[in-house]
Amino acid sequence: MKKKKIRGHKRRWKAIDKWLAANKHLDVDYLKKHQRTYVKLRIHPWSGISLINSKKSEPTGQTKSKMLAGLIEIYDAWKLKLDQLDQNYYLKIWLFEPRFSNSQVVVAIGDYLNFYDDTFFKPNVSKSLVIESYGPLQSEVMQFNWENGYDEDFFDNTIADHYASVTDYEAAKKWLNKTLQKPHRVINFSESETNPVESYAVKAGEVWIGDK
Repeated sequence: MKKKKIRGHKRRWKAIDKWLAANKHLDVDYLKKHQRTYVKLRIHPWSGISLINSKKSEPTGQTKSKMLAGLIEIYDAWKLKLDQLDQNYYLKIWLFEPRFSNSQVVVAIGDYLNFYDDTFFKPNVSKSLVIESYGPLQSEVMQFNWENGYDEDFFDNTIADHYASVTDYEAAKKWLNKTLQKPHRVINFSESETNPVESYAVKAGEVWIGDK
C-alpha cells in the first residue's frame, strides 16, 4: 500500500485552530450524563477513510507540533473544569507513535472512572518516551507523567470465514499468516467448547498514557 503525501499544510494549520476552538470547552453536562467523553484529532485528511489503495503519511514537523499543542491545551482546559467538580476523575492524553493521528484526550467519571484502566497492554519492560523527539514542546511534554503501553490491532482466527468466495478466503488466510509474522499476543477464548477461537493482538506501535 502506497503512502499518500499530505500537501497544503497552512490549510491544515487553520483546520487545527478550528478543531481546538471547537473542543477546548468541556461539556460538563454531557460528561455528567454519559460519564465519559473524548476528543480525537479529527482533522482532514487524517480523520477520513481512504477510498483508494493508499495510506496517509502521519503528521510531522510543525503540523504535528500544532496538533500536540492542541491536545495539551485541551487537557489543561478540561482539567480546570474537572477540578471544580469535587470528585475523582480519569483524565489522560493518549499519545500514539508512530500512528500519531490516533492520539486523543480522554476523560471519565463516576461508574466509568476505571473503565479505561485496562485499555492498553502494559509490557513488563516498558519504554521511555523520547522527550527530545517533540522539539519545541519538550518542556510541555515533560510536565506529564507517561506510562507506556502497546498500540495494537485486534482480530481472530475466524477472519477468513467472513469471506464467501474461495479466492477471498485464500487471500484472507494468506494475509493472516503474513500478519502473524509480526510481534503479537495470542488471547485464547471459546465461543463454545467445540468452537475455540484465538484472538490476536498485533503490535502496531507504542502508546503513552499521560497525566499531570
